[in-house]
Amino acid sequence: MKYRRLTKEQLEEMHPEFINFLATQTITAKEWVDLKTNQPEVAEQEIDVFSDLVWEGVLQKAAFLEHISPRTMNLFSLGEKEMELISIMVGDELIDITTKEGYQWLQKNLMDDEVKIFTAKKAYSENPNEDKFKLIETGAVITKGDLFNYFDDLMELGKETNGF
Repeated sequence: MKYRRLTKEQLEEMHPEFINFLATQTITAKEWVDLKTNQPEVAEQEIDVFSDLVWEGVLQKAAFLEHISPRTMNLFSLGEKEMELISIMVGDELIDITTKEGYQWLQKNLMDDEVKIFTAKKAYSENPNEDKFKLIETGAVITKGDLFNYFDDLMELGKETNGF
């Protein structure tokens, strides 16, 4: 497998797509039941192939990832050739930005000495989807990019106002 097998819940959610996948493999419903019973290793291989196909499609379409922990917010924009990172770190151990109150504190105190903001760009390896998948496996989630764009806009605004 290139990625990882979809969870039971994910497979159940994608049941119609899985049926279509089996049909493209010329496996009928009856044959699938027979495979699961008499050749479970072959059935497992089919699930693995389907999982990889799903992951490839999802990763190809992903444009933003977020990984947020109590004191760190890592926001990724997934470009065609590289990924861009905005990393926000809160030094005060009493602030938990995963809570509503902690996030509101962060919004009001971005210029506080306890808040550090870093940016970086990194070219993908030979397989961009594997790079994205590694981030997901460490806890990042695919998003629409609202937080990335919010902080990116704030930083652009800061650059413009500091230039005078």
